[in-house]
Amino acid sequence: MGLNCGIVGLPNVGKSTLFQALTQAPAEAANYPFCTIEPNIGIVEVPDHRLQKITELIKPQKKIPAVVEFVDIAGLVKGASKGEGLGNQFLGHIRQVGAICHVVRCFDDENVVHVEGGVDPQRDIETINIELCLADLETVTKRLAGLDKFLKSQDKKVSERAKIAKPILQNLAAILEEGKPARSLNLDEEELKAIADLHLITLKKVLYVCNVDEASLSDSNQYVQVVEKIAAEEGSQVIRICCQLEAEIAALSDEQERNEFMESIGLQESGLSRLVRAGFELLNLHTYFTAGEKEVRAWTFPAGSKAPECAGIIHTDFERGFIKAEIYHCEDLFEHKSETKIKEAGKVRMEGKEYLVKDGDVIHFRFNV
Repeated sequence: MGLNCGIVGLPNVGKSTLFQALTQAPAEAANYPFCTIEPNIGIVEVPDHRLQKITELIKPQKKIPAVVEFVDIAGLVKGASKGEGLGNQFLGHIRQVGAICHVVRCFDDENVVHVEGGVDPQRDIETINIELCLADLETVTKRLAGLDKFLKSQDKKVSERAKIAKPILQNLAAILEEGKPARSLNLDEEELKAIADLHLITLKKVLYVCNVDEASLSDSNQYVQVVEKIAAEEGSQVIRICCQLEAEIAALSDEQERNEFMESIGLQESGLSRLVRAGFELLNLHTYFTAGEKEVRAWTFPAGSKAPECAGIIHTDFERGFIKAEIYHCEDLFEHKSETKIKEAGKVRMEGKEYLVKDGDVIHFRFNV
């Protein structure tokens, strides 16, 4: 699975404006459909108050935050699964991302064209979801059609894998034909492993991003309520963002100026910060830290990773020659104020190869190559 979030939605709902605000990168944004064809990719810093607190206590020469990748994918339309609006190309891009941020238009503005002629979040979400289900259904159907030769294979491993996969594929085909996403089957780890090579789009986690007008940031509007109802039924998350306002905030180069502007409109935190953190969580990513005089750095790792795997994120030699990991939690630092005091309190541990790294761990790896 890719460690990135794909920004999807109908054409002209604010995806590229959101991407520009996120990355302050020049994605093309215009008031007409299909102005984005090739996906734009941006690396975005993950807001994390812990990194700032560690930096204040360790006082390094520099600090380096964790990052998450966002991909701005061109707008999908009805018929995309059959190639409408360059649909096959766009669906291929979605297959490569780890999770989906689905931008839904939740504001009225006669000056901004809507590809379907009017604002209707339920219809818009159904349009996207049906196209994604149809694309996955085609993938599953093709696999089922070619499964017999694997079931008859002389290679026992191949035939066993095919036997395991067949009922899963049949259940997937049935649910996708109903227009329901593959994730609604709640497949277990072994079942997911059996079909992992299909890269099904509708197995990916989804975050609905309601693009609202400024007034609806504080008071939910009728369109947002529709999205929230759909998300609740799916078990997905929802956040509200005014993409145009976020673009204006991001355009301010001075941090104090940005803070003053947000304060003047009653925002304690930008919507982008909330979106980045939500995307990070959607990908099931955690953060560990390395801390020293030269730098304090946040490292991204998939939840459930063991110490050697996390060491390998820094350098493959660290994983290959892993010996031990000297670990304390950032909360220990916040409580005791220095690494010396943490050691005196007996909070520093030596962990081996089977240690599951926790979000917020501060680690010094010992290795030999």
